[in-house]
Amino acid sequence: MNAPPTARAERVDTLALVETPEGVGLSLQPAGLVARTMAFLLDLLIRLVVDLGLLMALGAWGGLGMGLILLGMFCVEWLYPIVFELSRWGATPGKRAVGLRVVMDTGLPVTPAASFTRNLLRVADFLPLAYGFGIVAMLLNRDCKRLGDLAAGTLVVHAEPVVLNDTPPPAAPLAPTRPLSAREQAAILSWAGRAKRLTPARFEELAQMATAVLPPVKADDPKRDTVERLMGVAQWLMGRRA
Repeated sequence: MNAPPTARAERVDTLALVETPEGVGLSLQPAGLVARTMAFLLDLLIRLVVDLGLLMALGAWGGLGMGLILLGMFCVEWLYPIVFELSRWGATPGKRAVGLRVVMDTGLPVTPAASFTRNLLRVADFLPLAYGFGIVAMLLNRDCKRLGDLAAGTLVVHAEPVVLNDTPPPAAPLAPTRPLSAREQAAILSWAGRAKRLTPARFEELAQMATAVLPPVKADDPKRDTVERLMGVAQWLMGRRA
């Protein structure tokens, strides 16, 4: 019995191309240190306001009030991010305000176990002071992951879809040499749509990685380089046949 399909992720430049179990291709843009810091500061402000509200509301209740305040502060500190990450938004209010969300490395919604793990390890990220280890980990990791993300297999990404594709340059359509997976189709179309955004050298370098999908050159074929031929495959994938 075959195992159920799982989502897969592949790197193309600064974007993660993900193919879900349903065969849907997604483009995820990992959030950088600045955006994540802004989200953290907003969430910190919200938590401080809630903590202050607890102090004002329960401070006069004596020992019982102090116990409730400590319990409330504990819940705000540890359950606040988990509850919001497991909501339909997949993000705390601070992350939502900045336009971020938490997902699994595969692009799927974050699981309870992963959310618990990434937030529990905030203790390690905080060391030795002011999230020192977490910041160093984000600076050294291409996906800007802190230690909690690395352990949980999670990714903080920009929630809005990444607009990759301008209109690809015209080219004579060319059928690929074999059927392409959804992941391969997404990669080729993303490459074609970035013709105006990449340097010619980088554009050609990426095209060389896809030569396996190009049919053999026939003697009577018009002379076209790899970039032109792969652009033809992109046009074919977009539905052009002539």
